[in-house]
Amino acid sequence: MSTRILIVEDELALAEAIAYRLAEDGFQPEIRTTGAEALAALRASPFDLLLLDIGLPDTNGFDLLHTLRGFCNVPNIFLTARAQEVDRIAGLELGADDYITKPFSLRELIARVRSVLRRARREPSGLPDPPSAFSVDAERRRIRYHGHTLSLTRFEYDLLAALLKRPGRIFNREELLQQVWDHPEARCDRAVDAHIKALRAKLQAVWPGPDVIRTHRGLGYALEEDSTVCAAA
Repeated sequence: MSTRILIVEDELALAEAIAYRLAEDGFQPEIRTTGAEALAALRASPFDLLLLDIGLPDTNGFDLLHTLRGFCNVPNIFLTARAQEVDRIAGLELGADDYITKPFSLRELIARVRSVLRRARREPSGLPDPPSAFSVDAERRRIRYHGHTLSLTRFEYDLLAALLKRPGRIFNREELLQQVWDHPEARCDRAVDAHIKALRAKLQAVWPGPDVIRTHRGLGYALEEDSTVCAAA
Protein backbone atom coordinates (compact mmCIF):
# COMPACT_ATOMS: atom_id res chain seq x y z
CA MET A 1 0.00 0.00 0.00
CA SER A 2 1.31 3.47 -0.90
CA THR A 3 2.35 5.85 1.84
CA ARG A 4 -0.29 8.58 2.10
CA ILE A 5 1.00 12.09 2.68
CA LEU A 6 -1.25 15.09 3.28
CA ILE A 7 0.16 18.42 2.06
CA VAL A 8 -1.45 21.42 3.77
CA GLU A 9 -0.20 24.44 1.83
CA ASP A 10 -2.09 27.43 0.45
CA GLU A 11 0.55 28.23 -2.19
CA LEU A 12 -0.94 25.94 -4.80
CA ALA A 13 2.06 26.01 -7.16
CA LEU A 14 4.37 24.91 -4.35
CA ALA A 15 1.91 22.27 -3.14
CA GLU A 16 1.61 20.82 -6.64
CA ALA A 17 5.39 20.75 -7.09
CA ILE A 18 5.77 18.89 -3.78
CA ALA A 19 2.97 16.50 -4.70
CA TYR A 20 4.51 15.78 -8.11
CA ARG A 21 7.91 14.97 -6.57
CA LEU A 22 6.37 12.81 -3.85
CA ALA A 23 4.37 10.87 -6.44
CA GLU A 24 7.53 10.34 -8.50
CA ASP A 25 9.14 8.81 -5.40
CA GLY A 26 6.26 6.37 -4.91
CA PHE A 27 4.22 8.24 -2.30
CA GLN A 28 0.51 9.01 -2.52
CA PRO A 29 0.11 12.76 -1.88
CA GLU A 30 -3.07 14.76 -1.37
CA ILE A 31 -3.36 18.56 -1.17
CA ARG A 32 -5.49 20.74 1.10
CA THR A 33 -5.18 24.53 1.16
CA THR A 34 -6.87 25.41 4.48
CA GLY A 35 -6.80 24.17 8.04
CA ALA A 36 -10.50 23.26 7.94
CA GLU A 37 -10.00 21.10 4.85
CA ALA A 38 -6.99 19.41 6.48
CA LEU A 39 -8.90 18.56 9.65
CA ALA A 40 -11.76 17.11 7.62
CA ALA A 41 -9.36 14.96 5.61
CA LEU A 42 -7.55 13.69 8.72
CA ARG A 43 -10.85 12.84 10.42
CA ALA A 44 -12.10 11.01 7.33
CA SER A 45 -9.13 8.69 6.74
CA PRO A 46 -5.62 7.97 8.06
CA PHE A 47 -2.45 9.47 6.62
CA ASP A 48 1.14 8.39 7.20
CA LEU A 49 2.63 11.90 7.25
CA LEU A 50 1.50 15.53 7.33
CA LEU A 51 3.40 18.34 5.58
CA LEU A 52 2.02 21.44 7.26
CA ASP A 53 2.50 25.08 6.33
CA ILE A 54 2.42 27.43 9.33
CA GLY A 55 0.84 30.36 7.46
CA LEU A 56 -2.63 29.20 6.37
CA PRO A 57 -5.50 31.51 5.36
CA ASP A 58 -7.91 30.36 8.10
CA THR A 59 -5.52 29.41 10.94
CA ASN A 60 -1.85 28.87 11.68
CA GLY A 61 -0.05 25.57 11.65
CA PHE A 62 0.70 25.67 15.37
CA ASP A 63 -2.99 25.88 16.28
CA LEU A 64 -3.90 23.25 13.71
CA LEU A 65 -1.31 20.82 15.07
CA HIS A 66 -2.58 21.41 18.60
CA THR A 67 -6.16 20.62 17.47
CA LEU A 68 -5.36 17.49 15.52
CA ARG A 69 -3.27 16.06 18.37
CA GLY A 70 -6.60 15.66 20.15
CA PHE A 71 -7.65 12.85 17.81
CA CYS A 72 -4.61 11.62 15.85
CA ASN A 73 -0.86 11.35 16.21
CA VAL A 74 0.22 11.54 12.56
CA PRO A 75 3.92 12.43 12.15
CA ASN A 76 4.39 15.89 10.69
CA ILE A 77 6.90 18.26 9.17
CA PHE A 78 6.35 22.01 9.29
CA LEU A 79 6.90 23.91 6.02
CA THR A 80 7.35 27.63 6.64
CA ALA A 81 8.91 30.89 5.59
CA ARG A 82 9.56 31.67 9.27
CA ALA A 83 13.24 31.14 9.98
CA GLN A 84 13.36 32.56 13.51
CA GLU A 85 14.64 30.21 16.19
CA VAL A 86 11.63 30.90 18.43
CA ASP A 87 9.26 29.57 15.73
CA ARG A 88 11.30 26.40 15.23
CA ILE A 89 11.40 25.77 18.96
CA ALA A 90 7.65 26.37 19.28
CA GLY A 91 6.93 23.89 16.51
CA LEU A 92 9.19 21.20 17.92
CA GLU A 93 7.80 21.64 21.43
CA LEU A 94 4.28 21.14 20.05
CA GLY A 95 5.40 17.75 18.79
CA ALA A 96 6.54 18.46 15.24
CA ASP A 97 8.85 15.75 13.93
CA ASP A 98 10.82 18.13 11.73
CA TYR A 99 10.88 21.73 10.50
CA ILE A 100 12.02 22.98 7.10
CA THR A 101 12.18 26.63 6.07
CA LYS A 102 11.34 28.07 2.65
CA PRO A 103 12.88 28.15 0.16
CA PHE A 104 13.96 24.51 0.28
CA SER A 105 15.01 21.96 -2.29
CA LEU A 106 12.62 19.13 -3.05
CA ARG A 107 15.56 16.73 -2.67
CA GLU A 108 16.05 17.89 0.92
CA LEU A 109 12.33 17.60 1.60
CA ILE A 110 12.22 14.02 0.32
CA ALA A 111 15.21 13.12 2.52
CA ARG A 112 13.47 14.56 5.58
CA VAL A 113 10.20 12.81 4.68
CA ARG A 114 11.96 9.46 4.47
CA SER A 115 13.79 10.08 7.75
CA VAL A 116 10.59 10.93 9.65
CA LEU A 117 8.76 7.94 8.18
CA ARG A 118 11.62 5.60 9.16
CA ARG A 119 11.45 6.81 12.76
CA ALA A 120 7.66 6.54 12.84
CA ARG A 121 7.66 2.99 11.50
CA ARG A 122 10.26 1.51 13.79
CA GLU A 123 8.58 -1.28 15.73
CA PRO A 124 9.81 -3.33 18.70
CA SER A 125 11.62 -6.45 17.52
CA GLY A 126 10.42 -8.55 20.47
CA LEU A 127 14.06 -8.93 21.55
CA PRO A 128 15.54 -7.37 24.68
CA ASP A 129 16.68 -3.79 24.20
CA PRO A 130 20.44 -3.48 23.68
CA PRO A 131 22.44 -1.52 26.24
CA SER A 132 22.32 2.18 25.45
CA ALA A 133 25.40 3.37 23.62
CA PHE A 134 25.05 6.85 25.14
CA SER A 135 23.99 8.11 28.53
CA VAL A 136 23.55 11.81 29.25
CA ASP A 137 23.96 13.55 32.60
CA ALA A 138 22.57 17.00 31.76
CA GLU A 139 23.19 18.44 35.23
CA ARG A 140 26.92 17.67 35.11
CA ARG A 141 27.10 18.17 31.33
CA ARG A 142 28.63 14.75 30.86
CA ILE A 143 28.04 12.19 28.15
CA ARG A 144 29.13 8.56 28.44
CA TYR A 145 29.66 6.42 25.35
CA HIS A 146 29.79 2.63 25.76
CA GLY A 147 30.51 3.17 29.45
CA HIS A 148 33.30 5.73 28.95
CA THR A 149 32.92 9.38 29.95
CA LEU A 150 33.82 11.54 26.96
CA SER A 151 36.18 14.48 27.43
CA LEU A 152 34.26 17.17 25.57
CA THR A 153 34.62 20.90 25.08
CA ARG A 154 31.59 23.08 25.66
CA PHE A 155 30.74 23.21 21.96
CA GLU A 156 31.34 19.47 21.44
CA TYR A 157 29.01 18.67 24.34
CA ASP A 158 26.25 20.96 23.06
CA LEU A 159 26.52 19.62 19.51
CA LEU A 160 26.37 15.98 20.60
CA ALA A 161 23.54 16.70 23.05
CA ALA A 162 21.52 18.33 20.26
CA LEU A 163 22.01 15.32 17.98
CA LEU A 164 21.18 12.88 20.80
CA LYS A 165 17.81 14.53 21.42
CA ARG A 166 16.55 13.56 17.95
CA PRO A 167 18.35 10.42 16.62
CA GLY A 168 17.87 10.09 12.87
CA ARG A 169 16.82 13.71 12.37
CA ILE A 170 18.98 15.65 9.91
CA PHE A 171 20.17 18.95 11.37
CA ASN A 172 21.51 21.48 8.88
CA ARG A 173 24.49 23.61 9.85
CA GLU A 174 22.42 26.72 10.53
CA GLU A 175 20.23 24.85 13.02
CA LEU A 176 23.27 23.55 14.87
CA LEU A 177 24.91 26.98 14.83
CA GLN A 178 21.84 28.59 16.38
CA GLN A 179 21.49 25.92 19.05
CA VAL A 180 25.14 25.84 20.11
CA TRP A 181 26.78 29.21 19.42
CA ASP A 182 25.57 32.21 21.42
CA HIS A 183 27.24 35.02 19.49
CA PRO A 184 26.43 35.55 15.79
CA GLU A 185 29.92 36.82 15.05
CA ALA A 186 31.36 33.50 16.20
CA ARG A 187 29.18 31.42 13.91
CA CYS A 188 30.39 29.85 10.67
CA ASP A 189 29.77 26.58 8.86
CA ARG A 190 33.42 25.59 9.34
CA ALA A 191 32.95 25.70 13.12
CA VAL A 192 30.27 23.00 12.94
CA ASP A 193 32.35 20.84 10.59
CA ALA A 194 35.47 21.17 12.75
CA HIS A 195 33.68 20.21 15.96
CA ILE A 196 31.87 17.30 14.30
CA LYS A 197 35.24 16.02 13.10
CA ALA A 198 36.64 16.28 16.65
CA LEU A 199 33.57 14.50 18.07
CA ARG A 200 33.92 11.65 15.60
CA ALA A 201 37.57 11.18 16.57
CA LYS A 202 36.68 10.99 20.28
CA LEU A 203 33.85 8.52 19.64
CA GLN A 204 36.08 6.37 17.45
CA ALA A 205 38.75 6.33 20.17
CA VAL A 206 36.21 4.77 22.55
CA TRP A 207 34.45 2.43 20.10
CA PRO A 208 36.08 1.95 16.67
CA GLY A 209 33.73 1.22 13.80
CA PRO A 210 31.31 3.05 11.49
CA ASP A 211 30.74 6.70 12.39
CA VAL A 212 27.56 7.15 14.45
CA ILE A 213 27.34 10.77 13.26
CA ARG A 214 26.41 10.61 9.59
CA THR A 215 26.98 13.32 7.01
CA HIS A 216 24.07 13.83 4.62
CA ARG A 217 25.70 15.57 1.69
CA GLY A 218 24.20 18.99 1.04
CA LEU A 219 21.82 18.62 4.01
CA GLY A 220 23.65 18.34 7.32
CA TYR A 221 24.33 15.82 10.08
CA ALA A 222 22.34 13.16 11.91
CA LEU A 223 23.01 10.68 14.68
CA GLU A 224 22.43 7.07 13.63
CA GLU A 225 19.01 5.97 14.81
CA ASP A 226 20.46 2.71 16.16
CA SER A 227 22.55 4.70 18.65
CA THR A 228 20.25 4.27 21.62
CA VAL A 229 20.25 6.85 24.38
CA CYS A 230 19.33 6.87 28.04
CA ALA A 231 19.43 9.49 30.77
CA ALA A 232 22.04 9.08 33.43
CA ALA A 233 20.81 7.72 36.73
